[in-house]
Amino acid sequence: MVKLEEHPTVRSYNQKLRIGAKSSSPPKLDADWLRAICMEAGADDVGFVEIDRPEIDKDRANILTVFPHTKTLLGIVCRMNYEPIRSPARSVANTEFHQVGDHVNEVCHRIVSELQTQGIRALNPAMGFPMEMNQWNAGKIWVVSHKLIAVAAGLGQMGIHRNVIHPKFGSFILLGTILIDADVTTYSKKIDYNPCVECKLCVAACPTGAIGPDGHFNFSACYTHNYREFMGGFVDWVERIADSKNAGDYRSRVSDSETVSMWQSLSYGANYKAAYCVAVCPAGEDVIGPFLEDRKTYLNDIVRPLQDKKEVVYVVPRSDAEAYVTHRFPHKATKRVSNGLRSTSIRGFLRGLPIAFQRNQSEGLDATYHFTFTGDEPCESTVIIQNKTIQVHDGHIGKADIHITADSETWLGFLNKERSIVWALVLRKIRIKGKIRLLRLFGRCFPS
Repeated sequence: MVKLEEHPTVRSYNQKLRIGAKSSSPPKLDADWLRAICMEAGADDVGFVEIDRPEIDKDRANILTVFPHTKTLLGIVCRMNYEPIRSPARSVANTEFHQVGDHVNEVCHRIVSELQTQGIRALNPAMGFPMEMNQWNAGKIWVVSHKLIAVAAGLGQMGIHRNVIHPKFGSFILLGTILIDADVTTYSKKIDYNPCVECKLCVAACPTGAIGPDGHFNFSACYTHNYREFMGGFVDWVERIADSKNAGDYRSRVSDSETVSMWQSLSYGANYKAAYCVAVCPAGEDVIGPFLEDRKTYLNDIVRPLQDKKEVVYVVPRSDAEAYVTHRFPHKATKRVSNGLRSTSIRGFLRGLPIAFQRNQSEGLDATYHFTFTGDEPCESTVIIQNKTIQVHDGHIGKADIHITADSETWLGFLNKERSIVWALVLRKIRIKGKIRLLRLFGRCFPS
């Protein structure tokens, strides 16, 4: 057996070292040189963020878990064509989303390949999918928050619709991020204004009322409809199949159109049901002209076709979205579904409360809830609901109007409709001190 030091590969490597090749960390990368590489690879804009930037504090630990050598985060923008995204034919819009999404991944791949040839370690997480689905119930399935990096890198600011708006390209962009094991000579800074013109057209066009004119965002409403054929919606669809007695029963639950649409998503890439907020956004230097020149025509040509479109809007039963669609868009049909989001841990339950909270369902409720969980996941928490807002705190804070003590496993079973609350109360797996009516009102704020 050949000794390791005599192996041809090892001898070649050592010879390169002797003639001056280095294996140490690379020097700082010239920002202009790096930008040129990115633009040549197909990016439309790029920015650089150092790993210790305060703006990415909440993401840093996760980034370093994925790539511990990260010193710089490189954010890129690739722009989309406007008209396909604006089309009421969502197959056209989704083709554009998928094509540009694939392009973002390809651009990031090219950049990483070029850096690798220069001896620089780099890693490119997916633009969107696939993600870390083994963490589906852990709260975060994405490797890096592209929006967070893009804002820190000076590539735009978040609009009221919760999308990054680029100062030139507007909302018609997709984002990518590359993690690099090297410092850069010059880092980017956040832009000092928000390209959002606060026209509220995204509010007017959203079929679910997810975007409030006051800046409130109803994640559940957006996720349930727009992402119907992604993740949670797919879970709900599978469970509808499992619950069906036969083909006829299945067809009474799911229309042929819905079944074929799910097939389309599985075959060609999951389709967004709306994304109208992006379609109608006039922000950005390259986009704003028609809006400023003739707002009436802009509304008639771009906004109204999406508002007037007859379509099925997926809603959680008794949610704010269901009430909104019925009132605002009576010509659009609602279909009651589950969004597939369910708690599998107490931490997941607490973390998900602000996301699932339906503020209009909480109207008139002013109460402080103390939770004490025992068993597998012991912890204490306070939930305060007042003035149509929710706060979730660790530990017990203030005076409680109701105190719920529950075995962790039993509480999760109750939430997922697998266990009876009556049974749990009888066996004292769940104990309530205070007005039990408040527990019913609590549940009304989180329809499922």
